[in-house]
Amino acid sequence: MSTAATVRFDGRILQLTEDADLLRAQLAGEDLAWDASRKLIDNISTDELTPGWVCYYYDETLAEYCLVGLRGNAVARNDIKRGGFSVIVSGRSKGCGSSRETAPYSELKSGVRLVIAQNIEKIYGQNAQNIGLLTSTDLGLVDRIARGEDIPLDEFTRGLDPISADIVRLGGLFEYSKARLRGAVAPPEVTTPARPMTLCEKIIAAHCVVDARTDAVGVKAVTPGDALFVRADVRFSHEYVTPMADALFRGAFGDDAKVTDPASVYTFRDHLTFLDDVMPEQHVKMGLRPVARRLAVVQEDFSRAQGVKHYGEVENKVGKGSYAICHNAVIEDIALPGQVVAGTDSHTCMAGALGCFAFGVGSTDMANAWFTRDVRVRVPESVKVHLRGALGAGVSAKDVMLHLLSQPYFKEGKGIGKVLEFTGPGTLGLALDERATLTNMSVEAGGFTGIIEADERVVQYIAEHRKVDAATVRARIVTADEGAQYAHAFDIDLATLAPMVATPGDPRNGVALSALPAEVKIDIAYAGSCTGGKKADMDMYASVLARALEKGRTVAPGVKLIIQFGSQDIREYAERMGYVDVFHRAGAELINPSCGACIRAGPGVSTGPEQVTVSAINRNFPGRSGPGKVYLASPYVVAASAIAGHVVGPDAV
Repeated sequence: MSTAATVRFDGRILQLTEDADLLRAQLAGEDLAWDASRKLIDNISTDELTPGWVCYYYDETLAEYCLVGLRGNAVARNDIKRGGFSVIVSGRSKGCGSSRETAPYSELKSGVRLVIAQNIEKIYGQNAQNIGLLTSTDLGLVDRIARGEDIPLDEFTRGLDPISADIVRLGGLFEYSKARLRGAVAPPEVTTPARPMTLCEKIIAAHCVVDARTDAVGVKAVTPGDALFVRADVRFSHEYVTPMADALFRGAFGDDAKVTDPASVYTFRDHLTFLDDVMPEQHVKMGLRPVARRLAVVQEDFSRAQGVKHYGEVENKVGKGSYAICHNAVIEDIALPGQVVAGTDSHTCMAGALGCFAFGVGSTDMANAWFTRDVRVRVPESVKVHLRGALGAGVSAKDVMLHLLSQPYFKEGKGIGKVLEFTGPGTLGLALDERATLTNMSVEAGGFTGIIEADERVVQYIAEHRKVDAATVRARIVTADEGAQYAHAFDIDLATLAPMVATPGDPRNGVALSALPAEVKIDIAYAGSCTGGKKADMDMYASVLARALEKGRTVAPGVKLIIQFGSQDIREYAERMGYVDVFHRAGAELINPSCGACIRAGPGVSTGPEQVTVSAINRNFPGRSGPGKVYLASPYVVAASAIAGHVVGPDAV
């Protein structure tokens, strides 16, 4: 263990204030006295810490671009690195959004040693611990640090589970893992007696690693707060993250290190497939094109050397593209009920629609899991979301999530780190694709993951799609226990919901479509991403566009409608159903699978701040899909808005 009992922060303190002038003054060298009443910026996403284009780098170059995506354009290249800051302070929900470890890594390598925020998002916080960046939710530390006080290290381990506390004391996950492999440190024994458990708790208990040396797995029960490692059944990464994880993997375990059980590891070329088509000239001049292309090459080399399955690029009559977006492929081809699925993307939770415990991790966690097969978990609390009734015409699961995310419980950050367990006849009445929208967007609540108990619909889907025995799949189903405890519960009558939108800036900005104060004209309608590119989404787009064609209407002048398939299987479905012809006749542009515009890397990205997009994607943090404004909406609303030229519901077409 580290012998240092205290930590001194000799650098400056940067307060990320809502007052842009005060923020710029600090960057120019002025120190700001602490005022607890001064408003700090809330909901700083990882997209703002390291915008998508910054993530083409995965070394110390990241320090040069720390926070360059912050709203208001107050931070320029090297501002944080040159500023001599050792502490950064902000408001609620620091690190929301993507699981990219580049975000805390850029802070650490720019000299920052401590991040303080009112609350800290789960994946970002774990990534920070993994690389040795200290975090705290105690704003009272600011004054103490400014006075030059030495802060006890215990201040940064208080409230952490024993594994996380040891990782902080040792300076990071790799140091912990090496000590664990030597027998110098060990996770606490899980001694929770038998108790009624939630769906996720039961899966965690079954996958709890009892002894890494003997591969003993499984305990009687777990309870929220238990610290342990789970044995992952599926591990996957995409080209944005694989190169960084590979470098960390070899750095920690040696150049000759081999992935353990490569048959359960997958890589995806699915994020930057269309980047060349939309890379801004400014980025081309910066020399970013070869840097970005190199990511895919490094991932292919890793996959080949390690013998893991790689989902690469394809070319067909639609054009070039990816085989599938990772989350769609995991549901179609890979995950099974009752499994643990870890992926280097925050929307890994989408696979929870199959009844598995699926969650996103950062580069260090994945590199460590490649070697150990294990991922650390502090057993999370669960929130029950009971759905009853049925959705009305023109209302979808996306509307359910935008309604749920708008609730004060999630807007205030109370959902951070919790599991959203969707239950009830309303949930099971939804198609599998619609259930996947619920679990996919659980991370927008700050949640650990989302999960839905598998049923016969899931069994039949897997059996038919993968040609496996239905009884084998059925035997894997895990169910929550009667009497399981939940931190909070929602009861929603689906019949009462109407079309929703989330106004620009945050997925939690949900309002009823009818409550928009004025007509919102649009330039782009983006119908794609893992959330909006599924078969059921194609059904919704086609229903609206076919109705428009019957009335002689097509995409409005000046509007670009882009429909993107989530996988090649989904594209083939759209062709079989005759949707492709409908889409073409309506005036849509069709493109192959890729994360694309959702991460500012494909057709549909905005190019100027004056542009407005209505989008079926899952998040609309500042800069996420370009400099323009993004309204989140259901597939019905996206298609209808493309026809009308402004944001409308499907009944307007």
